[in-house]
Amino acid sequence: MGDFSSLGLSDWLVKQCKQLGISKPTPVQQNCMPAILEGRDCMGCAKTGSGKTAAFVLPVLQKLSEEPYGIFCLVLTPTRELAYQIAEQFRVLGKPLGLRECIIVGGMDMVSQAMELSNQPHVVVATPGRLADHIRSSNTFSMSKIQFLILDEADRLLEQGCTDFTKDLEVILGILPAKRQTLLFSATLTDTLQELKSIAMNKPFFWESTSETRTVEELDQRYILTPEKVKDAYLVHLIQTFTDEHDDWSLIIFTNTCKNCQILTMMLREFNFPTISLHSMMKQKQRFANLAKFKASVYKILIATDVAARGLDIPTVQVVINHNTPGLPKIYIHRVGRTARAGRNGVSITLVTQYDIHLVHSIEEQTQTKLKEYPVEEKEVLKILTQVNVTRRECEIKLESTDFDEKKEINKRKQLILEGKDPDLEAKRKAELEKIRSQKKKFKQKIQESIQRQKQGQLKKNLMKRKQIKKKKAEQAAA
Repeated sequence: MGDFSSLGLSDWLVKQCKQLGISKPTPVQQNCMPAILEGRDCMGCAKTGSGKTAAFVLPVLQKLSEEPYGIFCLVLTPTRELAYQIAEQFRVLGKPLGLRECIIVGGMDMVSQAMELSNQPHVVVATPGRLADHIRSSNTFSMSKIQFLILDEADRLLEQGCTDFTKDLEVILGILPAKRQTLLFSATLTDTLQELKSIAMNKPFFWESTSETRTVEELDQRYILTPEKVKDAYLVHLIQTFTDEHDDWSLIIFTNTCKNCQILTMMLREFNFPTISLHSMMKQKQRFANLAKFKASVYKILIATDVAARGLDIPTVQVVINHNTPGLPKIYIHRVGRTARAGRNGVSITLVTQYDIHLVHSIEEQTQTKLKEYPVEEKEVLKILTQVNVTRRECEIKLESTDFDEKKEINKRKQLILEGKDPDLEAKRKAELEKIRSQKKKFKQKIQESIQRQKQGQLKKNLMKRKQIKKKKAEQAAA
């Protein structure tokens, strides 16, 4: 493996990398950077924590240094936290250029963002929803001269899942020039990316990590088989064990809902663990503040939903605990990728209930890695079981008194208003659709019942005929 200068990077960038302690390129950087510098479209697929961000930041900075004008590069990413992290990499590596970057994400003041965009920064890092809102509502900035469009965590942006970015991406792509370089990076390759690979323009270069596994070798992947009702007690026991043995370690605990995230945070604080949370129902400033506190090791435990699963580089994380087994293997890959980054070691532990065993099998199949059982003293867990369950119930009651579910509904209404939709009208539409579905269901049931009755009637007739035939035959035989 050569150094950065052998890949075609300028001396000032090589020097900047050395100052930041980046001396040798990783495989994704070594393979993708020369193609990007040649002006080709690029699709890079590599393990999480393998240096994908620098693989596109460095070539963009080099091209920008040759011709600095207007909005030169647009980076789209699915989460707000990831947008700030990417912008930070551009800022640090592009310091000698006097780089001006702009972050456009939800939860922040739109007017100040619009002013930043009108000042024509070199690099715009954005989440699709908020940037599309600016394009729809303002004409104070132009992206007609953009040279680079980068989709980080491209699989998440292009998939039509719980958060569908399709409409927003259509708006954004509508104002971008056709002549540009498009770069896509992700840790997981999906069918959507495979399709893009086949239709990509501009002499596309595709590179995928040759390793069959989707997780790094330095990661020790474990599981604990636990009944659903005992799961929280196992979690508390695990945290206690790690904090007793390694008081300087940082832990991330992933869970599936905002409500669960909030309850677990409250519960662990009751047990005097230095805990902080990160989920989508928090105000954006609070999310950034909490993440900063965790990165600075002010708090050693972060409980998060999957908003923290992708791309976030927190160097000090030694342990990732999955409070729920992820339904999709790729979510598991992104979650456990928050530890064992850039060659460091790490441990991941997944709490597996009796209902999750099939999910573990699909994770093992996808990662080509067999999860090992993590040894736990069951007696020690049972000692704290009642205390943990009582504490959790108390926290649930406290949370219910804060109208947490109502806030969720308010947030949903706000989101609909931002999308230009009438929440009451949407609620009526939903109710009408539900009514139509219910009517259809009833209609189907009636038809099925009618068919069933007809079948039964036919069977009765057939039986009667058979009886009559038998009776006639018996009478004829007697005669």
